[in-house]
Amino acid sequence: MSDISDSLTRADEQHFTRPIPKSAGAQMRFLVKQLKSTKAVAATLNISQRTVERYVKNEIKQPKPALAARLEAEVRRRWQPLVRKRARDQAARTTGLVIETRARFGFTAAPGTTDDGRMRRITQHLPPEYAARLFAAQDAGAAESQLRQIAAEGLQEIYFKDNGARATSLLVEFTDIDYVDFAF
Repeated sequence: MSDISDSLTRADEQHFTRPIPKSAGAQMRFLVKQLKSTKAVAATLNISQRTVERYVKNEIKQPKPALAARLEAEVRRRWQPLVRKRARDQAARTTGLVIETRARFGFTAAPGTTDDGRMRRITQHLPPEYAARLFAAQDAGAAESQLRQIAAEGLQEIYFKDNGARATSLLVEFTDIDYVDFAF
């Protein structure tokens, strides 16, 4: 399960200036243009090269649900890379990002104290350095646990420690994520 990575990708999609192609043929033509060959598209989608060619020519119009999901996911992943890069660069340099989450936050403390882990709903602006770390880790193919650790460090420093103004030795645990959304 990749909550953090999926949420960062959904936040990227909010910056698209044009909608992705709707029909299977248009999506397939886009992928062929991006990957430069029907053979590469066929390998990416786990279908035959002939099937790709038939979608490109609109001989087949309605893919099976599993193929439709894979096709749309591949198109979304490759759609408007420059727009996506520009939005990420701005967030990493100047604006930062906003995280909204409902998860279990716990601290290193005795059971029964106020520091005992509990579900909290938090909406917090994280500065550009955390946005840059999250984007760099995602681009490098980091595991979900690493992305979760970076988000936890950001929330620890900005929300719980109030930029170092209080609780300087506090260590935050970010577990049992109900949902997490990013915006930038």
